[in-house]
Amino acid sequence: MSPAATTTMLPATTKLELRTAYGPVFREVLTTPPRDCTPEEIPVIDLTRLYSDNLSDRKDLAAELRNAAVNTGFFYIKNHGIAEEKIANARKQLLTFFKQSEEDKAKIHRSKSKYFNGWRGARQTNISPGESIDINESMAWRYEPQYDPDPKDPTQVPEEVKPWIRGEQFVWDGTAHLPSFKEDVLAYWSACLTLARRLVRIFALSLDLPEDYFDSRTTYPGADGVFNYYPVSTEEEKDANSVGLGSHTDLQLFTLLWQDEVGGLQVLNKQGQWIKAIPREGTIVVNIGDFMMRLCNDIYKSTVHRVYNRANVERVSMPFFFGLNFNCIEGVIPTCVSEDRPALYEPISCGDWCQLRFTLEENKMKERMAREQAAPSAKIVAR
Repeated sequence: MSPAATTTMLPATTKLELRTAYGPVFREVLTTPPRDCTPEEIPVIDLTRLYSDNLSDRKDLAAELRNAAVNTGFFYIKNHGIAEEKIANARKQLLTFFKQSEEDKAKIHRSKSKYFNGWRGARQTNISPGESIDINESMAWRYEPQYDPDPKDPTQVPEEVKPWIRGEQFVWDGTAHLPSFKEDVLAYWSACLTLARRLVRIFALSLDLPEDYFDSRTTYPGADGVFNYYPVSTEEEKDANSVGLGSHTDLQLFTLLWQDEVGGLQVLNKQGQWIKAIPREGTIVVNIGDFMMRLCNDIYKSTVHRVYNRANVERVSMPFFFGLNFNCIEGVIPTCVSEDRPALYEPISCGDWCQLRFTLEENKMKERMAREQAAPSAKIVAR
């Protein structure tokens, strides 16, 4: 009698559509519930060696960073050098801003901006086409040389850089009634920029480049600050599985993310499993962006992530997006190309790369809002 045949059941998957500047791409995603990340998937990296005078210490740190960037593309950093007082003051100002009336927040409404600065209200974006409207609201500002911690004279900005300076004064004019708002927000932003410029030198070492490789390319960098506010989800939103912020990748070199203790950040690992990047006290989350992945020929991973707030309290986060000077046109880094691994990407400027997707997302949302206005019975929480 022949032994009974056995059948191996593969886990169920679904397709996730992601919006990119070059059209939609799709990922296979397991339908199993999100689980907490393991220390191997999202490690904690101690940045003490970042400040060492010993090059071998910094190279050791670079090797640790490279391992995380190749694996999941996400890691936590501790001993990062950003004072807790600056973080606490920025968080306080975040809450002060979002607790204002709609009328006061609208003083810096996104519609006043050429470059996607200012406040955008809740349920006004749909970053992932296969998921719900995003529940969160946000407030954004961008690089201005007069606020750079490495002192810059705004009158001496190179002509080729000037068109790419994307900070706008209306953000600060429209929040001038909030005591110390600008000072506290820029103090946190400046600390993030200082850390990012140090950290990008470690990225250079990790890619077998001279440590100062990116220095001349980050003099007037992409340095976008954002405050995110995630209200408590309504029962209707929970029933519809609505997202706080839909599935996406970040655009620039890397992101520094301070998140509060509430949790909600989820990362899609290599196996297609959603894992929770649980809050860890005293850390900042770092993740690789699309432009870094382009530069290193897909060696480092710009990983899909999303946010759900299923807690009974509000959630806040303060991401800082760091990239090259927006006028800087770059192709694949020479150390990331070989006969067996030819360059996958053509050169493009960091600014053009970001603008492509910002514009796409804005236009797609306008199309969706127009459809909903034409069919007023449609529910905002619908997919």
